[in-house]
Amino acid sequence: MIKFIHTGDLHLGLQFRNVSFDAYKANERRLELWQTFGRIVKKAVEDNVDFLFIAGDLFEEKYFTLADIKKVRDILAKANETQVLIVAGNHDPLHAKSLYNIVEWSENVTLFNSIKLIKKEFPEKNTCVYGYSWEASENRKDIFKDFNGIDEDKINILIIHGDIFDKESPYLPLNKDYIEQLGFDYIALGHIHKPHIISPKIAYCGSPEPLDFGEIGEHGIIVGSIEKSNTRIDFLPFSKRKFIKKIVRIDETLGYLDILNRIRECDIKEEREDHFYKVKLEGVVDRHVDINVMDLTKELEEDFYYIEVINDTIIDYDLDGLERDNRDNIIGYFIREMRQKNLDDKIVRDALYIGLEALLKGKVDI
Repeated sequence: MIKFIHTGDLHLGLQFRNVSFDAYKANERRLELWQTFGRIVKKAVEDNVDFLFIAGDLFEEKYFTLADIKKVRDILAKANETQVLIVAGNHDPLHAKSLYNIVEWSENVTLFNSIKLIKKEFPEKNTCVYGYSWEASENRKDIFKDFNGIDEDKINILIIHGDIFDKESPYLPLNKDYIEQLGFDYIALGHIHKPHIISPKIAYCGSPEPLDFGEIGEHGIIVGSIEKSNTRIDFLPFSKRKFIKKIVRIDETLGYLDILNRIRECDIKEEREDHFYKVKLEGVVDRHVDINVMDLTKELEEDFYYIEVINDTIIDYDLDGLERDNRDNIIGYFIREMRQKNLDDKIVRDALYIGLEALLKGKVDI
């Protein structure tokens, strides 16, 4: 039996310049990527796994330095009893000037080349691992063109950075049905940041740390074992932080302090203090309550590790005043028509406010 950890898309060195959080949080997040990389390698050592697969985009070439790649080398060297196998992706391509080629890797590290799909054999484990590295930021090659098939008497694993969901992708499109029938005991995929277990033998590990609010949900690594063609894989949540989106419903009965408390109640204290939150306010707000997003965010800073507030509420309009001031136009007609319905019905009332919002904005635009 062999045991393995499958990771990838760590994006070490990412500067987080296109995110909404400030420079301090960005720098802290950059360091956390390194810490999680270290934790993954430490887990490989502690669990005595045979293989650690890194399925591309280990680092951001644009920002990485010689000191950084030496740091990667030294971290991986600590797992001297684990075979570490790396393929390069579109963010860390293995070209002539790649930092991958600058350092001398320890004996336990294998870096697959970017010429073609190649095989690395581990006779003592009765295992063959196949891999292929990118050499540029886009890739549409048929990497299986010269593939001669697997040795069915051995455990066979494929590590690849590519797109199994889009056959027109410029990021190494992969045909799921084709690679599935090749007979690999496990296919370790990288590139897609959300973890996906495609089948019992094919998986995207996802990025072990989410990078922005486009990557909500659990993030982590794949842990697995293979024995006599029996593959078992499990997704293991492993990220230090999560990006979380919440919708908080409010109504016209709530004052400013009530709204603050509603936001605090969107999650438990232990979660709020650890993760990134984007909270959207929806519903109707009393016209005398001033929802200032900057003020709300400031008030909530001590309750959240990080929070963004989006105000998507509708003002509770002075219907009598609006109808009186607009008795001869479409706004007045609309209010009178809606009054004939049941405004105690939440759906009807929301429809009234949404309609007024659209009409009043249109009137201002005119």
